Amino acid sequence: MEGLLLRLSALDADAAGEVRVIAFFDSLIARRAGVDTLLATTAQLAECPVGLDAAERGLALAADPSGEVRAGASTPKGARARELPDGSRVWLARPGAGLPMDEMVLERFAIAAELVLARGALPELGDPALVELVLAERAGEAERSRALHLLGLTPGTRVRVLAVAGDSAGLGGWSAELGQLRAVLLAGPPELDQVRPPARVGVGGEVAAIEARRSWRQARLAVRLAGSLPWDPPVCWWERLGALATVAEGLRGNDIGQIEDVRALDRLAEGPLGADLLLILSAVCAHDSVRKAAAEVHRHHSSVAARLAHAESELGFPVTTAAGRFRLHLAMVLRRLRDNA
Repeated sequence: MEGLLLRLSALDADAAGEVRVIAFFDSLIARRAGVDTLLATTAQLAECPVGLDAAERGLALAADPSGEVRAGASTPKGARARELPDGSRVWLARPGAGLPMDEMVLERFAIAAELVLARGALPELGDPALVELVLAERAGEAERSRALHLLGLTPGTRVRVLAVAGDSAGLGGWSAELGQLRAVLLAGPPELDQVRPPARVGVGGEVAAIEARRSWRQARLAVRLAGSLPWDPPVCWWERLGALATVAEGLRGNDIGQIEDVRALDRLAEGPLGADLLLILSAVCAHDSVRKAAAEVHRHHSSVAARLAHAESELGFPVTTAAGRFRLHLAMVLRRLRDNA
């Protein structure tokens, strides 16, 4: 039915048109549409921006005729509005002269919004559940906005999300266990001085709170590159990865596994001294000389040199030149990305 009614704004305000408007909103109510769907379809029906302002519930939403819903929107100047019994209001902002159906659309929009809000209140969730809702990919803007409101945040509050593998004590903020990682939502600068291996932390970029799921995606990628070796920093900031972040986001584990340098490292890892050899190669990446690398892993210089000669025969390139060290480092980073997915 909705598909037949989305062009209603072209009709005159006659009885048949009013019946169709009522049927349109009744169908939304009957199938228990959420706030996001109500806004998006109303904007498509009216062919102009519409919105819902429910400050007490932490909602300030708007939708445009394309169906996109955004949070943090204020009521435009000159918009037609209809107040709900709880003090919330819906609005319709048509540029230029209004259409005959606008008042009927606004009236039924208000009735539908009142019913949707009444049944759509979030249950008494604890902080972890609210954090999970804020970071969920499939949650709607209304659900996110209300969860943020219950956490004491506005959609525009600047936040970061951390992805923590291991101990998250002392990081502050609001947190939730999500899979094998702990997500930490912060509204201020992160305090990371106390993070020590084996804990690893990925720091997502700073975003508006309504976009926290984007920072969470970034943090999950960054933690895959946070080091677990003594000389690797246990904290990785997504925004400091530069071009590597773009490369990493576009690569799947299967793609990485087909890279010849990564396959060569896999073959070395499968050998009888594989773990020790990869430790040495990692130290070579971190230092500008074989002697420094040998000191880092507490091996004799000649022993490390012999191991590197074996590694170079398998890799097919020298690892002690600047170009070779870069190539080795890139292959090891990609391998870590694959193995920590």
